[in-house]
Amino acid sequence: MDFRFAKEDDTSLILTFIQELASYEKMLAEVIATEELLNEWIFQQKKAEVLFAMVDGKEVGFALFFHNFSTFLGKAGIYLEDLFVKEEYRGKGYGKEILKELARIAVDRKCGRLEWWCLDWNQPSIDFYLSLGAEPMKDWTVYRLTEETLSNLATI
Repeated sequence: MDFRFAKEDDTSLILTFIQELASYEKMLAEVIATEELLNEWIFQQKKAEVLFAMVDGKEVGFALFFHNFSTFLGKAGIYLEDLFVKEEYRGKGYGKEILKELARIAVDRKCGRLEWWCLDWNQPSIDFYLSLGAEPMKDWTVYRLTEETLSNLATI
């Protein structure tokens, strides 16, 4: 397995992977990302990076990630927003290889951690992450402001 970072002309491929992941997660209707938005935020503003997993010159999986920061550690970490392996390539260890590559990137960049969220119902992924030594953050709850609630707070 090889890896390559996405280039600007991969924007449509990135969107395809995002849509396939959303379909798997039964959330396709929530995807409002467009090629234009992805190009702007990933390649123009450089707010995220995309790594493709390659088998025989073909993209079989992807990871979209960005840097966050831990004030307690005093250094950056990597937040994995999305990891997805195409259905026909699952069960071959490619997901583990993607996470290993992300761990190598985090170590090379001297990051303090690699973290991500997982849907509560996705037991196969939970079991997989636990097998790698990942620890669920049981004492933490994710909170989110979006669209109207975000705008409302910004204008108070």
